Amino acid sequence: MSDDQSTYRSGFVAVVGRPNVGKSTLMNALVGSSVATTSAKPQTTRRAIRGIVTTESAQIVLVDTPGVHRPRSLLGERLNEVVYRTWAQVDAVAVCMPADEPFGKGDSFILQKLRDATCPLIALVTKADIAGVEGLTSKLLEVSALEATQGITWAHIIPVSAITGKQVDTVLEVLTSVMPLGELMYPDDQISDDDIEQAIADIVRQAALEELSDELPHSLATMVEEIVPQDPDKPDGVLEVRVNLYVERDSQKGIIIGRRGAMLTHIGSTARPVIADLLGRRVHLALFVKVAQEWQSDPAQLRKLGFDNIG
Repeated sequence: MSDDQSTYRSGFVAVVGRPNVGKSTLMNALVGSSVATTSAKPQTTRRAIRGIVTTESAQIVLVDTPGVHRPRSLLGERLNEVVYRTWAQVDAVAVCMPADEPFGKGDSFILQKLRDATCPLIALVTKADIAGVEGLTSKLLEVSALEATQGITWAHIIPVSAITGKQVDTVLEVLTSVMPLGELMYPDDQISDDDIEQAIADIVRQAALEELSDELPHSLATMVEEIVPQDPDKPDGVLEVRVNLYVERDSQKGIIIGRRGAMLTHIGSTARPVIADLLGRRVHLALFVKVAQEWQSDPAQLRKLGFDNIG
């Protein structure tokens, strides 16, 4: 951190976009560590996750929001509420639009909601590495033209690839430039303000999402039941971490468990070392699959699964 406190900047940036445009991947690239769930399947982020970037000149808190979409369930409505609430509390909004896809109804839906924003809007053309020179140029022109067609004003338009790292530093420089003057809000070695139990639940869910079929992700919720030492007399001994995986129907339970428990074992094997690294302890991960009938549209079930005050 710089010794010159008078020029130090700090603030919050909402990273927004329709589902599966690379928001979480970009945020992880900016932070330099995995703090947000990433998956090839859309709508995998379900809450506002904060990643913290601290440099010599600034501290930027990145808020990775769920992908904005037209809701088809009560959960979908709650997810959109998270996004809108976040937008009203930040110093800048970074709008992600993929370079390899044309501007569509989902993008227009988001920009309509941002027309009255008073903070800087920054267009990030993501996945720039896979569009090719001509495709990227065309996309940048398309995004620039949105000022006239959508009634918004871009503070900056930046192509970026989180996978290759190209222009990630530029994005960070631009975000720093639009932050207000301010002091550190978090210790300079902290990269997230995420709750430990929620982070563990997300790790398990991500491990499951990497393996499960396309129709299941939106029906899957995870929740930590308890974290206890296997032997209370050993302060640095193995931690017992018990996590419940909830699905909406009995038929989905078998998909997660797999033949002779193979899928559930694989999910546990993938998640366990990540959780152990997070906790700094050896871990025994116990996974349990349960059915919560049609939980996405049931207010009582949403409350039970922690979505009553999501984000």
